[in-house]
Amino acid sequence: MVGGDGDRHMRGMSCLLTGIELFPGNIQGGSDTPAGWAKGISIDQEIKKHLQSHEATRTRFGSLEFGVGVSDRADPWTRMSYAGPNLPVAPTDDPYRMYSKLYGQLRGKQSVLGIIDQVKEDLKKVSQKVSPEDRQILDEHATLIREMEREFAEGKGRSHTSTPALESGIANQNDNLPTLGRMQIELLVNSFVNDFARVATLQYTKSVGQARMNWLDIKEGHHGLSHEPNNNEDAVNKLTKINNWFAGELAHLVKRLSETPEPGGEGTLLDNTIVVWTNELGKGNNHTLNDIPFALVGGGLNFKMGRSLNLNGVAHNRLHLALAHGFGHHLETFGNPKLSQGGPLDLS
Repeated sequence: MVGGDGDRHMRGMSCLLTGIELFPGNIQGGSDTPAGWAKGISIDQEIKKHLQSHEATRTRFGSLEFGVGVSDRADPWTRMSYAGPNLPVAPTDDPYRMYSKLYGQLRGKQSVLGIIDQVKEDLKKVSQKVSPEDRQILDEHATLIREMEREFAEGKGRSHTSTPALESGIANQNDNLPTLGRMQIELLVNSFVNDFARVATLQYTKSVGQARMNWLDIKEGHHGLSHEPNNNEDAVNKLTKINNWFAGELAHLVKRLSETPEPGGEGTLLDNTIVVWTNELGKGNNHTLNDIPFALVGGGLNFKMGRSLNLNGVAHNRLHLALAHGFGHHLETFGNPKLSQGGPLDLS
């Protein structure tokens, strides 16, 4: 379990893919000490960096971050992907914005490139006038800008298959989450078909969010229900119904991957993809960060599937190491080194 500052919802969300503590900060949770952003990169972004460092696996975006019902605020409860220490990556939870990002016109790209040029010049001017610590932060921003330039450069002249047709006029609001989620799944699958990215995250809602699953005829907020005791049979039934719905959305994603041929290769996208489904807490009503379930689907890394493993409290850093090694990225540790002891899990 990742300890340190911040309440367990904050650590559950922002440490889930980073495997490392939060910085001290001024964001106060429901208990414990206040905290800031995570101290390290998340595993999705680490794998992205590895793939982008090789010509054969480099893509236009490297990674894409999809969201569904996330973006009304920015704090450790809402961010699971990190480009580095103190660098949260915001998911795009408006499918129309994501569509524009993926298939926007060149004129829009030229406008953004003009802004990037200006920002580069500003960073050069400022970097000579700040402390070494602040200069390191500016260098990190400069690296992100160079990555954006490369994304645009590698996207020029690249053909793509027909774009997915999105239903128009779907407002980004609670009761439309099922439709918005399916739209994002279509965009995600299509981005893999076009090799826009080889890493993607799909985040549904946020920690301590108050999503209401009205489409399931459940009027209480999801977060409130998750705090009910185990002997509240009505709450347990409703939470089971909600979890079944989320499982159904995972099944839909897997189905879309399984029925989509691998472009230029053998089998389907699912045969060449690993899907990881997880949650920020092991159990809502006691806020435990132990026994968090991770479900893996797909043949992309040749893990042995079709089984259930009880790993008896093993830190999930070792799972992240196994994912990295599966992509040929042979890290010795990931996140907090103490939580990486034992190396990558053997999932073959």
